[in-house]
Amino acid sequence: MKENNPKIKDRKRKATVVAVSISEQKGIKKRNVESIELKEDFGITGDAHAGTENRQVSLLSRESIEKMKRKGLSVGPGDFAENITTEGIDLLSLNIGTRLKIGREVLLEISQLGKQCHRRCNIYYQAGDCVMPREGRFARVRKGGIIRVGDSLEVSH
Repeated sequence: MKENNPKIKDRKRKATVVAVSISEQKGIKKRNVESIELKEDFGITGDAHAGTENRQVSLLSRESIEKMKRKGLSVGPGDFAENITTEGIDLLSLNIGTRLKIGREVLLEISQLGKQCHRRCNIYYQAGDCVMPREGRFARVRKGGIIRVGDSLEVSH
């Protein structure tokens, strides 16, 4: 009987990386790749945001993307210019300073909650809304390494 309780299933569900994405230019959707290399205090090799102070890596949950799909958009991982698409972790509950361990070695520290959009993106014009400014999270790389699709994700204490 307990196995049918969705709350118990959610507690047992493993948080994972469902996509990793990069772009050599800022302001465009990112392309999905199999893995990304992160360098400490720098960001993702080959990504336009590498080298910035607060926004070295961006994260968005699959659940946030699904919200936009329910508004009729045909969107997926990378379309919101996020580097890491997650599933099974409540990104909205993470505060600045929270550390995330991804895979075997990567350690990120949340550095910014959401973002201010300086210009409207295509998604905003299609749906009249975009989740990235409210639900996206940004992080600094505290320990580098490789992240692959399917890697585990957990809050590190």
